[in-house]
Formats: sequence, C-alpha cells, structure tokens
Amino acid sequence: MTETIFPKGDLMKGKRGLIMGVANKNSIAWAIAQQLAAQGAEIAFSYIEQMEKRVRPLAEELGVKLMVPCDVTDDASMDDAFAMIKKEWGEMDFLVHSIAFSDKDELKGSFVENTTRDNFKRTMDISAFSFVDSAKRASHMMPNGGAMITLTYLGSERVLPSYNVMGVAKAALEAATRYIARDLGPQKITVNAISAGAIKTLSLGGISGGRGLLSEGRNWAPLREDTDPAGVAGAALYLLSDLGKSTTGETHHVDAGFHIVGMPDTDE
Repeated sequence: MTETIFPKGDLMKGKRGLIMGVANKNSIAWAIAQQLAAQGAEIAFSYIEQMEKRVRPLAEELGVKLMVPCDVTDDASMDDAFAMIKKEWGEMDFLVHSIAFSDKDELKGSFVENTTRDNFKRTMDISAFSFVDSAKRASHMMPNGGAMITLTYLGSERVLPSYNVMGVAKAALEAATRYIARDLGPQKITVNAISAGAIKTLSLGGISGGRGLLSEGRNWAPLREDTDPAGVAGAALYLLSDLGKSTTGETHHVDAGFHIVGMPDTDE
C-alpha cells in the first residue's frame, strides 16, 4: 500500500483522543491516526500485548507519547487503560474504535453450520460490545462534549461470502452506534460509524476470499477503484472535528460507491 502524505492543518488543534485498533501501516486506524495528527491532534494508542512490537514504532513515528495496554475482553484491563488516560490527560475529546475479531475458520462456508456458540459470543464481545464499553468510559472524560467513531463494513447490511458471523456482529455494532448516539447526545457527544470498503488489511487477510472482495469491489464500484484509506481517514476527520458537530447516529459509507450498486453493469 502506498504511503499517503496528509496535508498539515489545525482542524484538530487542542484536541486529544484515543485510537484503538492500530495494527500496522495497512490498518485503517493508522491512516486515521496520520490524518488526525497532521491536523494537530494529540493521540493515544491502545494495544494488545502481542501487537506492541508492531504498534510502538508507529507511535514513535507520529510522536505518540501515550500508549496503553488494553484487552477489551477484560474489565480490569479496560479499567487500567482508561485510568492511565485519565491520569495523564484528565479529559479527552475523541475516540476511534477500530477493533474486530472472529475465528477465521468460521468466516467461510455455511453460516448456519459453521457458527459455534463460543465464537459467536467472542465475536460479538470484541467486535460490538467493546465499542459500547469504550464509549461509556470515554464519555466520562468528555465533560465539554466530544466525538466518537467506529469502523464497520457492508456485510452488516448485505450477505457477503466469507463474512458470516462478522456480518452479524457489524450489524450489532451499527445498532449500538445509534443507541450510544441517543444516550450521549445530551452531553454533546456525537457518535458515528464509517462503513469502509474492502481494503488490504490484516482483517481482510483473515477472510477466506478476501482478495475476491477487493477485485469485485473494484469492478462494481462506480468509481472503478479500490477504497482509499485516505478517503476513510478524511471522513473520520470530518466526523471527529467541529465540521461534523451536527451529525450523529450515522453509518457513513466510504467505499468508492460500492454500496449503491445492485448488480454490475454487464454492458462494460
């Protein structure tokens, strides 16, 4: 993936926030982090222990000083992570949630036959409930309002091959986004989801047939191109900055227009 240069500005100057889910330079969360940093934001990264060696060099590249270990499936770990942020900053202005996980062996074949109870619960816990939990904790540090986004995918709305239980979890995530937006609206906190098109990330690599999602998406999309991480990062900037202050509870598609197409143009 070609490295994108994000123009510098001051849309996020004076704002502090946590980004959850940076894994490597192909991560959507990494593109968002670069965009927000270029616009003057002060950023913290959360990470799971096994990803620290990958995440720390990226943090250093952006000058991120606050890194917090965080296992979203463990209440004590979540307590410690947000306590560290509160101790360091006191308050925060934004939250980026880009976390999802499922057993890749259950993301192929029959959804009915291959989905197990344990993996269903784990997928929902990590991919959907973690946003609810993170939003609750972050909102306690947003006395003057703020903004939150999460990352979703079209498999929440339509049946896509090899997405299975993750599609169900993403549907739950989008519904949760609307309910969180309702609850936190009185605190002047906006809450939105970005439905990004297929991008060559670690998450896509875990899906059987992921390459097909990329090639078919390119062929079907009105723009006839892959989803650009810079476009997703730009949407995140809009929703997290003051530009998006009247938008909440939305699922905003950034997928080169793929979501509007019912079937490909066979004349081409």
